[in-house]
Amino acid sequence: MIASNTASFSSSLPDLSRTPTVDQVGIEERVDRLAKRSIKKASKVHALKLALAMIDLTTLEGADSPGKVRQMCYKAKHLHDAMAALPHVAAVCVYPTLVRIAKDELKDSGINVAAVATGFPSGQYPLNVKLDDTRYAVSEGADEIDMVISRGHFLAGDYQYVFDEIAQVKEACGAAHLKVILETGELGTFDQVRKASDIAMHAGADFIKTSTGKVTPAATLPVTLVMLEAIRDFYHATGKKIGMKPAGGISTAKTAIQYLVVLRETLGQDWMTPDLFRIGASRLANDILMQLAKEASGVYQSLDYFSKD
Repeated sequence: MIASNTASFSSSLPDLSRTPTVDQVGIEERVDRLAKRSIKKASKVHALKLALAMIDLTTLEGADSPGKVRQMCYKAKHLHDAMAALPHVAAVCVYPTLVRIAKDELKDSGINVAAVATGFPSGQYPLNVKLDDTRYAVSEGADEIDMVISRGHFLAGDYQYVFDEIAQVKEACGAAHLKVILETGELGTFDQVRKASDIAMHAGADFIKTSTGKVTPAATLPVTLVMLEAIRDFYHATGKKIGMKPAGGISTAKTAIQYLVVLRETLGQDWMTPDLFRIGASRLANDILMQLAKEASGVYQSLDYFSKD
């Protein structure tokens, strides 16, 4: 389990007047250059396996059932038994009511159980309900909590409310570590994304996360770069390493590798680990497996050769 930044958060809202303005053109140009970076075969195989190990395999649908979660957990443990030397995914991510099932299925596997909480995906719930939601998920065995910020309060400029809410959810997490979802598709501008990132990190986030996957746009490379730069600046100011999780819409191996290139060029080798970088996805694993099979054999296999869940 990832070490949580327990008691590492600030006691007060940071001075947001010192949050830098984001150069949107510069961000987009840098992403465009990095996304075109070519990778040789040996490095590509390493990158594909690393991306696989960083996946939070996710099911967050109203139709989720114990059977579906058990099947996903089996997939998490047995990505493709016909292929040797594969890592397992980092975690499975489910609703709080299904945490206990996932925890039992993944016992002794080294795979964490993450739970969305705090009124996911809208966040439109009273604070006491959000805290109870968090405590319940932790009591059921969640290793990680993925919370959503109150975007309405944030967009209204009530930053102290957002800060205090994150800090209280962090406390409710206990030993579980906290990923704070900004829902960047609703924040409007890169400057808003940067400001929300700074608030979340100062309030105690162990990870900052782009999206719930329920809003379009979800994760994008430019938004992720803005958040990675916020993490870099926070690390230089405090010495604390905060993790990053893009989530939503990342479904191809090619895109996953582009995220790893941006990560490596922004934060360096220390962040190239599931302890500090995750990819929230439901379909990505199979595309990576197909690409690994192609690198090994020289020919593509059909996606039908890999289990769907």
